[in-house]
Amino acid sequence: MNKTPVKLKVWTAVSLVIGCAIGSGVFVKPGRVLAAAGDANHALLAWVLGGLLSLAGGLTVAEIAFRIPKTGGVYTYMEELYGKKLAFVNGWVQAVIYGPGLMSALALYFGSLFTQFFAWPDSRSKPVALITLYLLATIVAVSTRTAGRISDATTLLKLIPILLIGVAGLAMGENPIFNVSLTNATAGAGMGAAVLACLWAYDGWMQVANIADEIENPAKNLPRAIVFGLVVIMIAYLLVNTALFHVLPIAEIASLNEKAAAVASTKLFGDIGGKLISLGILVSIFGCLNGNILTLTRIPYAIALRGIFPFREKFAVLHPKFHTPVNSIILKALVASVMIVLFNPDRITDLALFIMYLFYGLVFIGIFKLRRIYGKPKSGEYSVPLYPFVPMVAILGCGFICYGMIRQAPMDAIVSLFIAALGFPAYAFLSRNAKDTVDGARMQ
Repeated sequence: MNKTPVKLKVWTAVSLVIGCAIGSGVFVKPGRVLAAAGDANHALLAWVLGGLLSLAGGLTVAEIAFRIPKTGGVYTYMEELYGKKLAFVNGWVQAVIYGPGLMSALALYFGSLFTQFFAWPDSRSKPVALITLYLLATIVAVSTRTAGRISDATTLLKLIPILLIGVAGLAMGENPIFNVSLTNATAGAGMGAAVLACLWAYDGWMQVANIADEIENPAKNLPRAIVFGLVVIMIAYLLVNTALFHVLPIAEIASLNEKAAAVASTKLFGDIGGKLISLGILVSIFGCLNGNILTLTRIPYAIALRGIFPFREKFAVLHPKFHTPVNSIILKALVASVMIVLFNPDRITDLALFIMYLFYGLVFIGIFKLRRIYGKPKSGEYSVPLYPFVPMVAILGCGFICYGMIRQAPMDAIVSLFIAALGFPAYAFLSRNAKDTVDGARMQ
């Protein structure tokens, strides 16, 4: 296993887990989760289940990452476990659904809350979303360092609205929290859809496993970081949701959807205080969008280096001045733009997470293949606790989420599966003349 000269401490790994996960979901998804679950008790349970599923997945991926200490995340794991074809299909999905989906949804949430902040008409939310997307895509294309500084500056700021809303809401709220149900006319799709909505807020936990080989004593510190980080995130999310239920009637939360946290802030802190909290929420989403553009736009470039991406000569290059994959960034921004125009953010996140959790499930199943090939990890190496129970929880959780999506929104599931299936003929066509250049990138 390759060693790196600089090792990350456990608390740095914890901050990465928290920083990669907390973004927009905790602020914009409570209404959607509540509407799907049908009552406050099941909504809170959905947030707990989402956290436990993420925790089981994180502990499982930690061993996979320790066994496969390479960059690339899910794409690399799929390539090592199942071969280039399935890895390409995963990369295809990340390039045309998951990556642009996350970017467009974050931009739409930002646009919606931005127009509310300035009391603009809702018709301006999509133009604001497009402008914000193009602004950050340009920054990422021109200066990776500047994009990194934006992420650094917004990481701690995103925790302020969570703490203020949570503490003040529990102290000042007057509405009952538990055993409150929506009317039959409002109640929604069930626990599968509710947990799927929650997972948008938890998504990002897997990224710390991508750098397992760069963490000091990963056998001990990686699982500690994942467990502690996800427990902190789960507590923060439960804090915000119980506070919202205490401040606003649950029917109002469900109807307000992504605007519920901003409305609750105004009720708690007045117009000026509410504006400041809303500004903090906007900063959090802005930083999350910046980070996602920075990381997700690298996928087409990475696949093109392997010689199996459309117009690979254009995408397997770095800009001669900025040293960034500009063409890859432009492609992702254009696809995200189409999604912004055509879809609402909640539908986008459901489509993106549904198809990715199919691949997450395959990655989790891969732990059994690795154990069969290499045996149980040696003393001092990371081993998933309570094997095989924890991996089975992660796998069954993925199945539960995908089943819930198919049951509640079959056409959306079919669309996602159809787009993913297009990756197979695309691979067959592109791999004929593939030329792997993964060891070195060309400049334009």
